[in-house]
Amino acid sequence: MTKTFLLSAVFAAAVSSQVFAADAVETIPQAPVAVDVASAFSWSGPYLGLHGGYGWGEVSDGAGGEDDFDGGRFGVFAGYNWQMANGFVVGVEGDVNYDWNENDYDLGGGATGEIDTGFSGSVRGRVGYAADRALLYVAGGWTATNLSVDGGGVNDDDTLHGWTLGAGVDYAFTDNMFGRLEYRYNDYSDGDIAGFEPDFEQHVVQVGLGVKF
Repeated sequence: MTKTFLLSAVFAAAVSSQVFAADAVETIPQAPVAVDVASAFSWSGPYLGLHGGYGWGEVSDGAGGEDDFDGGRFGVFAGYNWQMANGFVVGVEGDVNYDWNENDYDLGGGATGEIDTGFSGSVRGRVGYAADRALLYVAGGWTATNLSVDGGGVNDDDTLHGWTLGAGVDYAFTDNMFGRLEYRYNDYSDGDIAGFEPDFEQHVVQVGLGVKF
């Protein structure tokens, strides 16, 4: 009887230890599997770039006369973006440009004069939506340009102040380099040059290349 009891106890202990060991093995947590998740691109941060294009303008002299005023443009731009969690982007941007807008006018007797613009610039607010590496935006704000007249005994210039509104798309080729295509409408309002009040408005299409820091 005693032998039987002892054998039963040993058998029960052996079975219990095996079940416990099996259960312990089953409950050992597995090591986490490494997952390589690429971080999403963000437009947040400062940027700097160059742009160039062409402008189609029109000047009225305040006395009923109008003339086309077209030419190329080259400039630099810089700004800062803040990207929201929902993909919307807000920012501020400034630029300085040189415009080759010029035209000759007839003074009579074979003489001609020249009207042209040189440096221009703007400060604009931007609102856009980012679809990964593509940023669609609208922008508007203050703009100014210098307009000069030379000929016929007149040699004068004035800085015209106005407003600008436009839209464009930025596309990031890499994490730091992006391209741009943009349209702008500039209304420089009017100035005062030798008693005349010229009014200048302009349509601009330009492309650019920028670096995001």
